[in-house]
Amino acid sequence: MKAYRLLTADDTSEFCHKVTEALSKGWELYGNPAYAYDAANGTMRCAQAVTKDAKGDYSRDVKLGAL
Repeated sequence: MKAYRLLTADDTSEFCHKVTEALSKGWELYGNPAYAYDAANGTMRCAQAVTKDAKGDYSRDVKLGAL
């Protein structure tokens, strides 16, 4: 199966660590990152989609972060 995740976080080094960790676990970048102002919290937010080929069939019970 092809797994998909959208990683999001405030614009801090923590976001970069989150993406780097996913890459180190075999996830691949999918598309361009997004960057937007979150007016409700007064902060900039980042998003990056990642995909990964994984064994097995898809189920809603799959913990994507554990792949």
